[in-house]
Formats: sequence, structure tokens, C-alpha cells
Amino acid sequence: MDALWTTLANWLHGLGLGAGTGAVNEVGGQVVEGVSAAASQLDMPSLLALAAALGWVSGFRLYAVVFLVGASGALGWMPLPEDLQVLQHPAMLITSGALLFVEFFADKIPGLDSLWDMVNSVIRIPAGAALAAGALGADGSTMALVGALLGGTLAASSQAAKTTTRAAINSSPEPFSNIAMSLVEDGLVVGAVWLATNHPLVFGVLLVIAVVLMWIVTWMLFKFLRAVFRRAQSLFSSATA
Repeated sequence: MDALWTTLANWLHGLGLGAGTGAVNEVGGQVVEGVSAAASQLDMPSLLALAAALGWVSGFRLYAVVFLVGASGALGWMPLPEDLQVLQHPAMLITSGALLFVEFFADKIPGLDSLWDMVNSVIRIPAGAALAAGALGADGSTMALVGALLGGTLAASSQAAKTTTRAAINSSPEPFSNIAMSLVEDGLVVGAVWLATNHPLVFGVLLVIAVVLMWIVTWMLFKFLRAVFRRAQSLFSSATA
């Protein structure tokens, strides 16, 4: 980075601009110090918490977390690891923002939300693994693999919980519980990313509790949905007999 600013200073001096090498180097030094200070915030607990948060929320709000993290990095609110800085590219922000807009409304319409989940289930888990790997990949391929396994597992857990929960909620004709659950998921994205980047240890404890509860709820709802399906199948068979 220092060499970059020295080259810039020499280039400006060659153009005859009056900034001077000393002034440019002074500004460059301040920028380098700022970048170094931001990067120092990303210690291993913070990186692990960020990787876990990206994987977990990708299971139910992939486009929201991509847009939120990318926008936070672009605005300077949160330093991003090198492999995640692509999220703050304008093209990525426009794409993720447009998909977030569509998902925000599609996820709150009963029936359409389950269809949306089915379509996006093929991308949420690998995307969660890729995001988590990007958060840890700067330390080498081994940590990238650890991040991918962590993110993919957490994304699969949240995806399964979301799918079974929405299927159970859609068995009720009223739409309000569907909208309420969708808003809760919207809030979880913001809360998880904020907590992971500001209080990584607290986030880690709460994440373990949340994942265990999600597994329990998923198993209970799976049994409920299987019973509902069998009842509907028996009613259909008796009606056609």
C-alpha cells in the first residue's frame, strides 16, 4: 500500500501538480492506517461469527444478507474480508437489491412463499457455504473449507426449518401468521449480522441455542405435516371411492 501511494505521488509530481510528494504520502499514510485499523477489527472470533451468521441467515434470506453485508462494506460501516469485498461492487448491490425487493413481497404471500423456497433452495445452501468460506478464506484453503462446511450446514438447518415452518403455517387459511413470520425472518438477518460483527461471542452462544431449537421445531413440524398429508390422502381416497 505504501508503494502505491509513492507511485501516485511521483505520478502527480511528473504532471506538475502542486500537491507534492509529502502531502500525498501524508494522506496515503492516513488511509493506510484507517484500512489497517478496520482490518484489525476482524480477529478470528469475529470472522468465525461472521461466517456462521452468513451461512445461517442464507438459509432463509440469502439476498437480504448479500445486500446488507455488501451495502455495509460499501458505506464503510463494516470492514469486509478480501474474499467478500465483491459483495460491495455496484453490480452486485443492484442485483442483490432487486432480488431482495422481489423476495420481500413473494415471501409474504401464502403459497407463493413455499414455491419461492423450492426454487431458491438449490442456491441458498451452496451460497451460504460460499459466503462463509469467503469470510474465512483469507487464512488459507483449510479455513475456507472449514467455513464452507460451517456455512453449508447452518444454511441447510435454517432452510429446513423455514420450509417446514412455512408449510405448517400455510395449512391455516389466514395470511397474518405468514406475514408475521416473514417479518421475523427479516429482522433476524439484520440482528444476526449486527450481533455477529459487534458481539461475536454472544452471537455464538445464541446461535447454538437457536440451531438446537430449529432442529427440534423442524422434527416436530415434519411429523405434523406428515400426519396432515396422511389425513388429506385418506380423505381424498374415501371421497373418490
